[in-house]
This record gives sequence, structure tokens and C-alpha cells, in this order.
Amino acid sequence: MRITHLLYLHGFLSSPASTKARLTGAAVAARHPAVTWLCPKLAASPQQAMAEVLQAIASWPRQSMALVGSSLGGFYATWLAERLGCKAVVLNPAVCPARDLAPHIGKQALLWHDPDSHFVLEPGFIDELRTLELAQISRPERYFAVIAQGDEVLDWHQMTRHYAGATIKLLNGSDHALSDYEQHLDEVVRFLDQGAANLAL
Repeated sequence: MRITHLLYLHGFLSSPASTKARLTGAAVAARHPAVTWLCPKLAASPQQAMAEVLQAIASWPRQSMALVGSSLGGFYATWLAERLGCKAVVLNPAVCPARDLAPHIGKQALLWHDPDSHFVLEPGFIDELRTLELAQISRPERYFAVIAQGDEVLDWHQMTRHYAGATIKLLNGSDHALSDYEQHLDEVVRFLDQGAANLAL
């Protein structure tokens, strides 16, 4: 069974207008125009973000839905995949965002892609992230991870350990933004095209 619904989750200080989100949406629309596509602007609060996402996809069929998430969005996608029993593609996924973002508490620079937005990273958001962290993934076969050894923000060793057993494309070089993402998009879509029903709980 191919996917019928696809949720894309953007990263920290990013937005639905990110290059990877737009490329993914365009590729899915071109190949599978009947697929329901959702790429919401995520709330600053992790707890609120996940509550709003769960509400938005409450009616989606678990056996034929899938997730794609980048960086912090990859962290969220993993939490959702474990909760919902669906498959996920994660792009340079954050593994311990509470630890990584704690030094950045306070007002951030303008949100990428949206010069009119501001962002304040509150201490409580770090606590919310900690409640979402997972010691390990339960079903590695649900995941396809694209991980760049040239990631200047996150540790690729930690990412590959966390997704051990999953389908992993380890890039020699690249960067955190996956500036060469278009080169890997066919593999992302092929993974999503694979049967979803056999991965359901």
C-alpha cells in the first residue's frame, strides 16, 4: 500500500517555506497528486506543536500515512512515528534537542523565510523537549535517515547510532541544511512509496 497522507515537519527557526519542504511537496504532488500533503508552521512550544499536529492529523489513516522531518522536525517526526506506528524519513534529525538548544534560551534572530517573525526560546520549551526524547527507536524498519557527515550543527555519529538498523544514507560531506537535498529526493520518495501497511503496529 502506498502512502495516502504525508506530513512534513520543518526544523528549528525554519518554516513551511524551506527549500526541503517545497522540494518534497512538489515531488510528491508531481508523482502522487492524490496524496494529502500537510506542512504546518510549528508552534514554538514543543508541547503545543505536537498537540496541534496530532489534532490536524487525527482523522488520517495510520496504515497509509507517513512523515518527513528535518532537524528538530526529524526529532518530532520520530516521536510521532513511535506514537502512531507509521513510517518516517528524517533529514539530519536532532536526537537530543533539549541539550543542544539549552545554550540558546532567549530571543532568536528572525525566523528563516519569514522576516516579520520573531522567536523566543523559553526555558520551559527545553523541559518540554526533554519529555519527548526517546532512548531508542522501536522499529528501525520504519525509518529512512539521510545524515550528512558534514553537518556543522549536529553530530552525525550520534544520529547514526540513534537510528541503528534503519535505512541510512550517510553522506560524505554535505551540510546541516542538506544543500544537495534534491539529489537525494528520489530515494526519499521511493522509501515513501514502499508498502506502509506492513509497518503498522
